[in-house]
Amino acid sequence: MSDSSPLPPVRLHPEAELARAALSTPLLSRAARLARWAGPDTRVDAGGGLVEEQLPAAAEALDLTGVDAAAYTSEAWRVAVDTGLVEIVDEEAGTVAAGEELALLAGGSPHDVLAVWLTALDTVLADASVPDLDGLVDALDEGGEVDFSSLGWDPEAEAEFLDGVLGNLYLLTVNEDTPGDGTVPLPALAASMIVPSDMGEPTNDVLEQISDAMMRLDDQFRLLEPVGLVEYEPVDEALMADPEEEPAAPVDDTDVTRYGMVRLTPLGAYGLRARLLEAGFEAPAVGELADKGADALLDGTSAFPPAAAQAETEQWLTRRETLAAARELLAAARGGDAGGPLRRLRCQQALSLVDAEAEPALREVLDDPELGGLARVWLSERGAFDVPAPSQDLVFWLTVDTVAAQLAAEGNSEELQALVEGLAAQHSGFFTAAWRVEHPATADVLEAMGRLHPDKKVAKEARKAAFKARSQHGG
Repeated sequence: MSDSSPLPPVRLHPEAELARAALSTPLLSRAARLARWAGPDTRVDAGGGLVEEQLPAAAEALDLTGVDAAAYTSEAWRVAVDTGLVEIVDEEAGTVAAGEELALLAGGSPHDVLAVWLTALDTVLADASVPDLDGLVDALDEGGEVDFSSLGWDPEAEAEFLDGVLGNLYLLTVNEDTPGDGTVPLPALAASMIVPSDMGEPTNDVLEQISDAMMRLDDQFRLLEPVGLVEYEPVDEALMADPEEEPAAPVDDTDVTRYGMVRLTPLGAYGLRARLLEAGFEAPAVGELADKGADALLDGTSAFPPAAAQAETEQWLTRRETLAAARELLAAARGGDAGGPLRRLRCQQALSLVDAEAEPALREVLDDPELGGLARVWLSERGAFDVPAPSQDLVFWLTVDTVAAQLAAEGNSEELQALVEGLAAQHSGFFTAAWRVEHPATADVLEAMGRLHPDKKVAKEARKAAFKARSQHGG
């Protein structure tokens, strides 16, 4: 995932809703309960962890029982310390007090609560990149330092791998083309990090790497679920049983859900976006342009997929009076630069969402060479009276502008190929007239039509017309 191009926009839930979700996550709620439980008699060790003899009382305060009670309690305490819910007031004596952040969970703004949760998330992600603690003890050298090479573990590489997996999960979550509810099979997520894009059938070595990665991710997602980052259905334990042992029940190897299923939560989407922004990625969110001008809206949504662009535009329109908004959009849509056609397409899409109150703004630009065609389409679709017929020059200019916009928005898509075929079929002598159109993108559009049209004869006509257009405009 490169940080040079923007990611698809994410639709974030309201901060108040996300803050409530953060407060109800098992890990943060336990950390807060421990922070309120701690008192003058609470003692911590040199690393800031609860001393062992206090773990049973702390676990009882959390209503935790069983073999994992101490581990869950220690984890919650570590998060309480890392997030500032608990403050160590005397390291030598090992005494603690409630931290300043604890008051924010009860009386702070939703943004304050989410800031505490993000710190908790950082702690858990760091923990998720650490191997089994039993192995760490065995890897201590004479000086008490961990010999990572003996573990076969690279901390930086492990953290990068997990970040990459979460980045891919974020992409799949915000992508409009992702089917279903955004739940991703664990094997697919592991494969996305290991299988080269140009590989056909994976080799046995690659399949083994995917299997190893799945086992690591299974452990990591089990850790990440309590902080609210993901919803996770773990790998079926029966699939990891000793192959020489008789299974307790038949195992269906074809059921993909048994290999682990993970879904990024709305809170998780918020958290990963925050981390992506901090890492220097361009990670837009729907609604960020609502208070900006029409120029920012049209340019900002130029790379958005259709549904996200419409959602962003709807939020922008709801904050403005219809007629003024239409005039502002039309003014921002002008321009002979390379981005002009796509701005006009986004303007046309935005104006399709407004009612008849915008009509005066559209009539005002009927004689505008760049906006007159767009205005006629809008007025005609609404059955307006006295809409002047377009000149042939305007029709051809609008056609070139429309194809240029589609090229910028979608590239060589099937929809654009159908549009190109339709244009060539409907207008006899289309290319004879099209190369004369005074539009900056005329030659590029004709070249694209030559690439896209399946009929070799028509494609050749388009390429000839593109050559004439370049000669005419000196390009």
